[in-house]
Amino acid sequence: MIGGVQNIAKIPELKKRVIFTLLMLAVYRLGCHIPTPGIDGAALGSFFSSQQGTLFGLFDMFSGGALSQMSVMALGIMPYISASIILELLTVVVPYLEKLKKEGEQGRKKITQYTRYGTVVLSMIQGFGIAIGLERMSVAGASVVPQGGWGFRILAVITLAAGTAFLMWLGEQITERGIGNGISLIIFAGIVARFPQAVGNSIRLVSAGQITPFFMVLLVAFMVAVVGVIVFVERGQRRIPVQYAKRVVGRKMYGGQSTHLPLKVNTAGVIPPIFASSIIMFPATIASFVDVNKEVAWLQFAVNLLNPGNIVYILIFVMFIIFFCYFYTAVHFNPVDVADNMKRYGGFVPGIRPGKNTAEYIDRVLTRITFSGAIYVSLVCVLPQILISQLHVPFYFGGTALLIVVGVALDTSNQIESHMLSRHYDGFMRKGLTRSG
Repeated sequence: MIGGVQNIAKIPELKKRVIFTLLMLAVYRLGCHIPTPGIDGAALGSFFSSQQGTLFGLFDMFSGGALSQMSVMALGIMPYISASIILELLTVVVPYLEKLKKEGEQGRKKITQYTRYGTVVLSMIQGFGIAIGLERMSVAGASVVPQGGWGFRILAVITLAAGTAFLMWLGEQITERGIGNGISLIIFAGIVARFPQAVGNSIRLVSAGQITPFFMVLLVAFMVAVVGVIVFVERGQRRIPVQYAKRVVGRKMYGGQSTHLPLKVNTAGVIPPIFASSIIMFPATIASFVDVNKEVAWLQFAVNLLNPGNIVYILIFVMFIIFFCYFYTAVHFNPVDVADNMKRYGGFVPGIRPGKNTAEYIDRVLTRITFSGAIYVSLVCVLPQILISQLHVPFYFGGTALLIVVGVALDTSNQIESHMLSRHYDGFMRKGLTRSG
C-alpha cells in the first residue's frame, strides 16, 4: 500500500490529477462554512439537533453538515443527483431522450445539458421552500430568520442555487481533470468529514466509562468485518459466458473468441436506500412543521410507528429497498437490448438460442442476483437501527453512508490502479487488482 502511494508521485499526470482533486475537495469543504445571509446560526443549530430522524438529518449527512449550518452549499449535490435520476427515468418513457441516449457522445452531452438545467430549476424550487420553512421556524422564542420577507427569500434562492451550481461545476471539473467521479467524491467528502467528530465522541465515551474498552475493540473489529463484506459483495459478479461465432470478411476471419457478460450483484448501488429513506422519513419531516397534538393526531401516530429501530420501520424500510432495487435495475439494465446487441454481432450464450430466449435467460439470472443484492443492501442499512435500539451504541454506524464511502473508495482506487498499471508501475495493492467473485 505504501509503495503504491509512493508510485503516485512518480507519474506526473497522475500526481497532478490527485493534487487537483484534493484542492477541489478543500474548496468544497471551505464553502460549507460560508453562511447564507440573514439567518440566526445559533437558533438554526438548535433546530437541527432535534431533526436527526427526518429528511433534514438525511440531507445534512449528504451535505457534510452544510445544511445544519445553512451555508451557501446547504443543498449540496442532491439536486444534481435528483435531476440525473429523473432524466434517466424519463429516457424510458420519452422517445426523444431514449434516442439521445443511443446517439453516443453527442447524445450524452445533450442529456448532461438537460441535467444541468434541471439541477438549477430543482435548486431554485428547493431553495424557495427552505426559505419559507426557515421564516416559520422558531426555537425557544427565537426566530431563525430575524427579518423575513421577499428580500430574504430571493436572496436565499439565489445563494443556494448558485452554491449547488458551483458544486455541480466542481464535480464535473474533478471528473474531467482529477481522479474519480467528481459528484461521488463530493458526497464522499461530506460524509467522511464527520468521521473525526465521531472518533472524538467515541474516545470521550470510553474515557467517561459509558463504553468499556473491550466493547469498543469488538465494535471496531465488527466494523472492519462489515466493510470487508461490502467490498466483497460490491465486487461480486455473475458472469454469463458468451461465445462469438467466426465470420469471414474478405480474406480475414473475425470473431470466434469467448468472453462473458458481467452482472453485478448490486446493480442499483446506493439509489434504493436513498429513495427508501426519503419516503419513510417524510411523515417525520411533515410533523416537524405542524403541531401534531392539536392539528393532525394521526400524524403523531405515524411518526411513532415509523421511529428508527421500531420493527414496523425496519420492515417497511426493507420492503422499499427491495422494491427500488428491482425498479432501478429494470430501468438501468434492459435484457432485450443486450440480447439484440449480442445477436447483431454474432454472439450467443452456449445452450441458449439468440434473441428472445437469451433475453429471458438474462432476465431470470438478473432477477435472482438482484434479490440477493437487495437483501445485502437491506442488512447493511438496518444495521444502524439494530445497533442503536438493541445494543444502545451511541453513534451512527453503517447504512447508506457506509455503502457510499466504500463504493466511492473502490471506484477511485480502481482508477488510480489503472493509471499506474498502464505505465508499468505496481498498482495500489501490490498483489494486483481485487478479484471479482
